[in-house]
Amino acid sequence: MRIRGRRRCKDCDREWSYFETGTVNCPDCGSLRSVGIGDRERHTDSAVALDLSPYRGELDDHTTVEDVAGELKEALRDYVRQRGFVHGGDVQPVDDTVLAAAELLHAVDVLARTRDPTDDTRLYVLDLLRGADDGERPEPSEVPDSMRTARGLAYAEVLSTFCTDLRAWLDDHPDSDADRVRETLATHLRRVEAMQGDVSTAESERLVRASRDLVTYLTADDETALVRAESRLSEAD
Repeated sequence: MRIRGRRRCKDCDREWSYFETGTVNCPDCGSLRSVGIGDRERHTDSAVALDLSPYRGELDDHTTVEDVAGELKEALRDYVRQRGFVHGGDVQPVDDTVLAAAELLHAVDVLARTRDPTDDTRLYVLDLLRGADDGERPEPSEVPDSMRTARGLAYAEVLSTFCTDLRAWLDDHPDSDADRVRETLATHLRRVEAMQGDVSTAESERLVRASRDLVTYLTADDETALVRAESRLSEAD
């Protein structure tokens, strides 16, 4: 989607960045009467924040994650759905917050469907809930086997959105080498999704790091980053 990233209020003439606020309301007077100005830029991300404190606050001796699972999953799903990886014409790396949010979404679903979850499973979901909105995600070695597929599927879904956004961005900034690596990554992701996330946590991490190397190559003109991305993807075979 291409939108004008600057807006001007018709009532008070204030100008602001729509890319940063995500709203047509004037930040000064609150008026809805505004117009877009400047050039249109490709933009897939939304100015949305993730706040899980209300759900953490509900947990006590009598309230469990399962009790708030419905509302929690709805909030996580809404956040992940609004996230994209082209911001005001610039391609962005996949950040830890969206990865942790997507993983928590799948992890809560696994927990809610498990008849007798282990302590490790419960503690892992609580760990994600505690830090996901601050971009904290556990190391691959800390993921219990019961949550391995949740991480694999969550990361694959986020990275698939990244690949879709990057393909559109490359239409505006052609780079055959980057597109080749993007397609290789997309092929890996289709396989992970077909397997319902049933891959090692090490492989899930390699795919994330390969995507970030690809962005580094595109934004910093770093040829070694492209080589790293290709190497990581070859290891994931």
